[in-house]
Amino acid sequence: MAKTAPKAVRRKNLHKRVRTKISGTSTVPRMNVYRSNKEIYVQLIDDENGHTLVSANSRQKDIAAQNVNKTEAAALVGKAIAAQAKEIGIESVVFDRGGFLYHGRIKALAEGAREGGLNF
Repeated sequence: MAKTAPKAVRRKNLHKRVRTKISGTSTVPRMNVYRSNKEIYVQLIDDENGHTLVSANSRQKDIAAQNVNKTEAAALVGKAIAAQAKEIGIESVVFDRGGFLYHGRIKALAEGAREGGLNF
């Protein structure tokens, strides 16, 4: 009988599978999300040149200063990344959920980014 993989290994395998299908460019970057137990991090990545264009996370002073729960903080991070993307002229991205399920904080971040004006 096969032993099931731990959650972290399962997530890495899911992320590898997703990454074979999607890639970011300088005009339409990949929006990569990482969620830890306490925080959430997001980056806009140009995979052609291997550069991170902009990033945001829930540890930033303006977001951490607001006394909100983790899901609400994720939505604020989504709005923050959308604002930074608008500043550098990016309107659409490819969403990379990083092997996490599209639920809870990941969904809140995506909806916050959409409210901020990003298309994906």
